[in-house]
Amino acid sequence: QVQLVESGGGLVQAGGSLRLSCAASGGTLSSYNMAWFRQAPGKEREFLARTTSNGIRTDYADSVKGRFAISRDNAKNMVYLQLNTLKPDDAAVYYCAGGGWGAQPELYNYWGQGTQVTVSS
Repeated sequence: QVQLVESGGGLVQAGGSLRLSCAASGGTLSSYNMAWFRQAPGKEREFLARTTSNGIRTDYADSVKGRFAISRDNAKNMVYLQLNTLKPDDAAVYYCAGGGWGAQPELYNYWGQGTQVTVSS
């Protein structure tokens, strides 16, 4: 059973950047495709980015393409999401997910507890 723990969230001004981290334990991260989602209050969980188990392929939601970047370091059992040019609409709880593929949350088996990102205008 893989456990995922996100970190790196916080308060940032519009236009700023953050780097979110997702640490995996209890399993070998290199076995899993990984993804990032976010959920704002009153909204559904939204797919942001995904990467294959070897990191060769990455895909992004149109809403974040060109601003966010997913990466991974399998040797460290870590997945990252670089957030650039942040907007107030990017404020949400950000989750990493693993063991699935696609843009639907229900396709993923493992989830972290989330990290809050707040963007001030």
